[in-house]
This record gives sequence, C-alpha cells and structure tokens, in this order.
Amino acid sequence: MKILLAPDKFKGSLTARQVCDAMTEGIRLATPEARIIALPMADGGEGTAEVLTLATAGAWLPVPVLDPLGRLIEAFYGISSDQRTAFIEMSQASGLRLLQPQEYNPLQTHTFGTGQLILHALQQGVSHLILGIGGSATNDGGTGMAAALGWRFLDNQGEPLRPCGGNLTQISRILPPAQPLRLTVEVACDVTNPLIGPNGAAAIYGPQKGASAEEITILDKGLRHLAGLIYDQFGIALAEVPGAGAAGGLGAGALFFLNATLKEGVKLVMEQTHFADHLPDTDLVLTGEGKFDHQTLQGKLISGIAGQAHQAGVPVIALCGTLEAHPEAIAALGLTAAFSVLTHPQSLDEALSSAYQAVRQTTFNLIRLFYSSSERA
Repeated sequence: MKILLAPDKFKGSLTARQVCDAMTEGIRLATPEARIIALPMADGGEGTAEVLTLATAGAWLPVPVLDPLGRLIEAFYGISSDQRTAFIEMSQASGLRLLQPQEYNPLQTHTFGTGQLILHALQQGVSHLILGIGGSATNDGGTGMAAALGWRFLDNQGEPLRPCGGNLTQISRILPPAQPLRLTVEVACDVTNPLIGPNGAAAIYGPQKGASAEEITILDKGLRHLAGLIYDQFGIALAEVPGAGAAGGLGAGALFFLNATLKEGVKLVMEQTHFADHLPDTDLVLTGEGKFDHQTLQGKLISGIAGQAHQAGVPVIALCGTLEAHPEAIAALGLTAAFSVLTHPQSLDEALSSAYQAVRQTTFNLIRLFYSSSERA
C-alpha cells in the first residue's frame, strides 16, 4: 500500500513536517509494510517558504533587515539546493506579527525589509523567486520593497521620500534603478481585492493594521496617487487588477516593481512540490489542517488536494483539530472522509499540547479501518 501524506500545519501546535511524522508513526503501527511518501504542504500563507525550502532540500538563511518600523531584526528566507529559487515570506520582515498592538501604524510602516530579503537572494544568484505576501503590517504599495531594490521616490522638490503609507501622496516622480531586475517572480496571492476603493487595500485590511477611519481615507488616497503616477509615467494600469490590494498594495507593487505574476497559493505550492507526480499508484492520500471550516471549502489546501486527487481516482481522508464542515460539504470537496483528532472534551491548551499523539492515534485507527476494508474488497 502506498500512502501519500500531504497535510498543512496545525496552527499553534504542529508544523506540517510534524504532522507528517505523527501520521507516519500511526501508519507504521497499523501496517508496517506500507510505502509512505511524506509531502509537507502549505496554502501559500505562513509557513509556505519553509515548506518549499524543505521540499527542494534547500537552506534556510538568516538576514539582518529592517522591520516595518525601521528597526534592525533577523529575518529568514529559503533557497533551493540548486541555488536557483528563493522562497520569501514578506511577514518575516514586514509582518504584523513583528509589532506590538500599540505599534500598529500603517501610515508609518513599510516593506523595506522585504526588499532587503529579495536583494540578498539576488546576491546569491537566484533567477526565480516565490513570494508569499500574507500577514502584512504595511500599506505602502510595495514602495519600501522597491526602495531597497534601487527605486527612488522623489517629492515635488526633487528630494527623496521615505516610502511608507503616509508619504505616498507626496511622491511626485518615480525613478527606476539603473539595472533592471533579472528575476522571474511568482506571488502567492489568494485575495482578489483591487488596490483602491471600498474593496481596496486600505478599506478592507487597514483596520486590522491599526488604521482609523480618517487614516483609511489617507491611505486609500495615497495608493490612488501611486497608481496614477505609475500609469502616467509608465503606462501601466494597476488600480483595478484583482489581487493588487493584497498586503497593503504589495500585490500591485510586486506586479509593477518586480514584474511578478500573482497565483493562487495552494496551486503554487502544489506545483512546486510536484504533488500530482506522486499520485500514480497511490492508494490513499492523507491531508489535514488545524481547523476544517467554511474557509477550507473556499480554496484552501484541503480543497486543492482533494480536487486533484479525486481527478486521479485516489481517495483522500482529512484530519483536523476542529471539524466544522457538514457531511454534504465534505463529500462535495471530493473527500472520502474527514475526522477530528480530538477524542474527548479538552481545553485549548490541552488540545494543542496533545496534538502529536492525537494525530498519531487517529491515523492508526483510520489506517486499520482502511486497510481491512481494502483487504475485504
């Protein structure tokens, strides 16, 4: 029996790698002769860079960068073993998780540190970049990132501006770097918000970054001004592009400053890990994530895994901590079944601390059931 393991992390308790390890132990107890392929996965959000680095037998590199408020920190990114591809998450350098709640200030935060990570990767000789842009603390349209890569933003006196959300309206001219970027870039982006307007970056995501109603108006005006300058100077229209509003406008910034392509996170990860290549002669796929709810049904990892495996005729079983999906929804995804690993009432702390053993035990039980059913068939 060949079993393919393709879980996401169980947020707050287990990494995707640890979920694979727990599943493997449960399978070995149930059927020692099984052939197991462990493929830790991610949905394009937090943890994606680490998963892709692991999948390519790469290295995880530390880099001194500036955080969203300009303080020196150590951030990390991955580089594949062939040195061709870098895996970067903007949240490592420019994420909301780097700030205390009282420090949230999208008028002042910037993505300069993300640009520093990209610059470091370029200096290693990479030719391809996969960039995750979830968890942003910023609303600068990617200008901070661009500044780290040599772009300059001048006011009406010809003086350089500090690129941040609150300064966007003061930009009078954009100057590209002397050398064009020699890099192909794919951005994991699951949102479809435009850059500006009632569904744009500032209006939808500004409040969670600390912006007041008045500040949202300022930020939206700044992004609108930036988009207008880019159109006037370079003839590129970004304001209404789906996904341009992701990460405080970093979606638009990646499109323009990096000439990037925006792609659905799950599909990008599945392509990079060659998930489909492992499906031939697979008898069962085990996937999972911490919480299986309505978001799972709207394009997250389990949905992507189930869809592709179902097309190949391979049954898929999902494990999770919290199971909120109804049977009809589980069947509609193409899953054979979904199980919560929680077997009795527990506090959150207890559930998190016992997650490894719970995944191991549940995997053992379902493999015994699946294996005996297969034998009878």
